[in-house]
Amino acid sequence: MIKGIIFDLDGTLIDSMKIWTKIDRRLLRENGVENIPPDISDRVRKMTIEESAQYFIDEFRLECTIEYIIKRIEELVRTEYEENIPLKPYAKEILDFLDEKGVPYGVATATYKGLAEAVLKRCGIRERIQFLLTEIEYPLGKNFPDIFLGGAKRLGSEPEEVLVVEDSLHCIETAAKAGFVTAGIYDEVSWNEQSLIADMADHYVRSLKELEVLFK
Repeated sequence: MIKGIIFDLDGTLIDSMKIWTKIDRRLLRENGVENIPPDISDRVRKMTIEESAQYFIDEFRLECTIEYIIKRIEELVRTEYEENIPLKPYAKEILDFLDEKGVPYGVATATYKGLAEAVLKRCGIRERIQFLLTEIEYPLGKNFPDIFLGGAKRLGSEPEEVLVVEDSLHCIETAAKAGFVTAGIYDEVSWNEQSLIADMADHYVRSLKELEVLFK
């Protein structure tokens, strides 16, 4: 029986993944990189913020610091999170459904905490979320289960009682290995991983609304 949910943010609750693809390219162009690999965003998707910054420096021989890259990326995406990025379809509806059922939920994300707070507040759902966990609390990111285990603890449940909803294959793999129930959700940016996600996850949905069947 599922007693709580841990939602991913980008690509799961909010429609933001296309923004990150554009930002990676803009950052590299600003630093003189002209031949940008078409799969650059896929390369850094599994990395923490610090790891991706170091990768850009090493791979493209950038003459800047990790701190500069982290700060610059945050500057580039801030306006999008504060003003433009929408919720994914049925996000509010699924939260309404979970509230009616008395199922608690939180968010675990690799996104900058300030940006996550900003978009959740603007979209009117921050106060409904029991917790927001980021790499500030769990710097190892989602390649390790600590962030999911921390969420389960805050929900007062064991991993096998918690549903983790993710759009990325590596996050589902991490959660599954730690004993969580997993649900993969479709996102356009990760279309090439969808068959793998569907095979790995306990459940696979095309939209958030389809999660309702797990509680009926």
